[in-house]
Amino acid sequence: SLLMLQWKALTVDCREWQARNPELISTNPHVLLELGKEELQKVKDDLEMVLSTVRSKNKQLEEDLKREQQWYEEQKQLLETLNKIEEEANTQVEQPSKKREFDELKNKILKLKAYKKELLSALGEFLDKHFPCPEKGENTKNKKSSAEPAVELITLKEILEILINKIMTTPHEPYITINESFWPPYIELLLRYGIALRHPEDPNRMRLQAFH
Repeated sequence: SLLMLQWKALTVDCREWQARNPELISTNPHVLLELGKEELQKVKDDLEMVLSTVRSKNKQLEEDLKREQQWYEEQKQLLETLNKIEEEANTQVEQPSKKREFDELKNKILKLKAYKKELLSALGEFLDKHFPCPEKGENTKNKKSSAEPAVELITLKEILEILINKIMTTPHEPYITINESFWPPYIELLLRYGIALRHPEDPNRMRLQAFH
């Protein structure tokens, strides 16, 4: 830089002055005073030039610093804007994704409900066909008998519905009481094939087997 060049030049001049042998110019004090003033003026001019150069350099550095600070602020604002746009975009992407997942789950639940309804309907038809009401069966076998049962017997389907409703509503107490409306062969059928379990302490109570 210019400052370094001037410093080197002054260093060279200083060394030259140190290497020179002093020559007695004059013994007249007025002459020596004038010569001293001239040398001091030269030094002053050189120092003022150096000072001007330093000030100019400092001014340029200040301007560069201001430009760098302004650039930094612009980049900072730009980054904040981009981050905000990214957050908004992510939010907009997440919302449709969550809605899509919710819709898919809802459709699966509806399909399961429809399948459950079809399954229960098919099971009901099967039970009604193959396990009819005992009273009707007895009447078919004994058409000449006029004796009516004291209690109206229920179907196997109704027994299963009672067992299912009981375990669903009160899972902590799933046992039901076996009454006279339960046809004994149906009770034995459920117990034999592990569909129902008898209470370990009360043979007049049973529950649906937990298949889960």
